[in-house]
Amino acid sequence: MNGSVRVRFAPSPTGYLHVGGARTALFNYLFARHHGGTFILRIEDTDRSRYQEEALTEIFESLKWLGLNWDEGPGAGGTYGPYIQSERTGLYREYARRLVDEGKAYPCFCSAERLEQVRLEREKKKEQVQIGYDRHCRNIDPKIAAERIAAGEPHVIRLKVPEGENVVFEDQIRGRIETSSDLLDDLVLLKSDDFPTYHLANVVDDHHMEISHVLRGDEWIATTPRHVLLYRALGWTPPVFAHLPVILAQGGGKLSKRKGAASVLDYQRAGYLPQALVNFLALLGWNPGDERELMKIDELIGSFSLERITPKASVFDEQKLEWMNGNYMTEESSQGLLELALPIWREKGWLQEEFHREYLIGVVDMMKSRSKKVTDLGDNCGYFFVDPSEYEEKAARKRFKDGVDAALGELISALDTMPVYTENSLEELFQNLSERLELPAGKLIHPARLAVSGVSFGPGLFELMAHLGKETVVRRLHRALTWMRQNGV
Repeated sequence: MNGSVRVRFAPSPTGYLHVGGARTALFNYLFARHHGGTFILRIEDTDRSRYQEEALTEIFESLKWLGLNWDEGPGAGGTYGPYIQSERTGLYREYARRLVDEGKAYPCFCSAERLEQVRLEREKKKEQVQIGYDRHCRNIDPKIAAERIAAGEPHVIRLKVPEGENVVFEDQIRGRIETSSDLLDDLVLLKSDDFPTYHLANVVDDHHMEISHVLRGDEWIATTPRHVLLYRALGWTPPVFAHLPVILAQGGGKLSKRKGAASVLDYQRAGYLPQALVNFLALLGWNPGDERELMKIDELIGSFSLERITPKASVFDEQKLEWMNGNYMTEESSQGLLELALPIWREKGWLQEEFHREYLIGVVDMMKSRSKKVTDLGDNCGYFFVDPSEYEEKAARKRFKDGVDAALGELISALDTMPVYTENSLEELFQNLSERLELPAGKLIHPARLAVSGVSFGPGLFELMAHLGKETVVRRLHRALTWMRQNGV
């Protein structure tokens, strides 16, 4: 690839960063890293009526949690700043004025009421081509326009879109895209509050920040011909465009903030690992060209290319994300997972002084391969910390039957006299006790598991009992016997 790659992710702080936006950020990040280029974060905050300070904070937190650290942008610096558009408004006004002076743009004094009336009249006439604004102010004499502006009359600045032209650009994912300029209205560049529209600020910033490639969602395809015309009016060469495929919700329809697109930090709170979400998002519209599905970030960077992005829509399959996350849970270090589990366990009031760190890591060791999400370490680990006060109902009816109390009583006696209490010695004890009582091993193992944990599933029983310790196990067996007597078993 000729020249240096400079790409940007440019969110608007009008709401949380949803997973669709995160996928766009990720593809820009992977493309930059693959080519040894620069990944820029730019905040497009010129829509002041919808600006949310907390949304800006969440954008930063979301990208950092995903590991998408930007090379230039807020907090990182860079020679092309400032990287927040509201701090660059003078630059946009300068170019809007230049376009007016050159006769490529013009002031428009039409009120919102008039524009609405034009729209309604066109709807009544059922016009086939509805380009929006009717260019009412396009041919006002510049001197008269200047006098009206000097008198303080509210106005916007619009681009003069040429008539009868074929606007063409080459999309790196979708190929050649052509649009008749007659279908494009004279878009607003500068609003009546003197703030730029997205269109002007976007083009000016991409040029001044020397953006080489624009990777963005497919919803911007219809806007790109307008941007191409604006680049031409300013005498600049456009960047390379690549419009990413749409992401569909599982129930159908485009994934959006209004339709099922949770925020990135919602997935963090739901117990997903960032590396799993990154892996999952990377495969929404892109593939490495082979059968790999579980790919670390270095593998994604090494394999990423625009050529392998498909224009076809992808479905956001949460079951697949959960499967991926389970795999990453198994591979993650127990030390790392413990740090994520500790706040959950503290909130539940489980962390007593007697639970030392080695014990806690052991809990994670046993449970991480049985957990699909970090939150499972909270939902499924209670019996490591608290004696069960009730027992899984269906399992209790099946396992706590006549004669079981005697077998558990024998187990308590055998445990009391064990010289060595280890996983191996527990397995040998159960085998010997089953033979002596002439019971199938399961008739002893399953009731013991239920008595010790309150549930019928989990880690291997001998591993569990060894980790809980003899005192805890014996106490819980006594509690189970008491429960059985109270419930007439």
